[in-house]
Amino acid sequence: MPTCEQPTAEKLDPEHVNSEQSHNEKLPSKMLNPILVQGAMDVEVETLVAALSDVQQQTFGAWTFWQGLLDGYPVVVSRTEIGLANAAASTTLGIAHYQPKVIINQGTSGGHDPKLYRSDIVIGETSFNMGAYKIEFVEKGQGIHPTTWQNFDMPMYLRENGVVVEHNHFKADPKLVEIALSQASSYSQGKVVVGRIGSCDEWNREVDRINWFHETMGTSVEEMETSAAAQVAEAYKLPFVSIRVLSNTDQHKQDFEPQTAIDCQVYVLDVIKALIKTF
Repeated sequence: MPTCEQPTAEKLDPEHVNSEQSHNEKLPSKMLNPILVQGAMDVEVETLVAALSDVQQQTFGAWTFWQGLLDGYPVVVSRTEIGLANAAASTTLGIAHYQPKVIINQGTSGGHDPKLYRSDIVIGETSFNMGAYKIEFVEKGQGIHPTTWQNFDMPMYLRENGVVVEHNHFKADPKLVEIALSQASSYSQGKVVVGRIGSCDEWNREVDRINWFHETMGTSVEEMETSAAAQVAEAYKLPFVSIRVLSNTDQHKQDFEPQTAIDCQVYVLDVIKALIKTF
């Protein structure tokens, strides 16, 4: 995997954005740092790619990227593939090859919050590795007790300037959350809320377990990529947000619906266009 000396990017600041805007207007698009937008599966990226002009496709190892323009601004669409390892690898590659200005992860998810239904969208204010556990010693023959397992945060630790920094979750960039929420009134398929995204290499369908996650860890939805992408973005100090649609929820016996992935991309395109206007 290539390495890069990525310049540290500050969190989006309105005054900084305004000061850059006139400068960016003078630069040709190929000289601007792109927006990197991610989706794991074909159905989660095809609408995004179709919206770009002047598209060029590049593949590094198992991970494919499409570079093009949206409203004249450079955008890179990344098909991360499914799971935490794939998300971390593709995010690192995306940063190394394209040096993005911001990263938007998006796609489908399974509902945890019983107040949410299929087609609702969650803007991930925070995300965390939901699939890492710390389990206390229990004698042989004393059974298995999953409801006593604790979230194990050490896989989320990062080293910064030689010092290990402890993380038990990752915060989205506040300005990106604000811009993502600003498009809520245009979304008619469901409601748009701010929430907490749990990421894991799992697909949970036991409703009692889903409720346990929601009640003990505060999860709104589960999926398989966000926290890994957020962790890499944090390591490089890049602004990050995840936008996830509920494609299914066993809270309401609503099965996976592929159309939700398309609807989410249409929403994300509106978010990207609004974001471009702030540059």
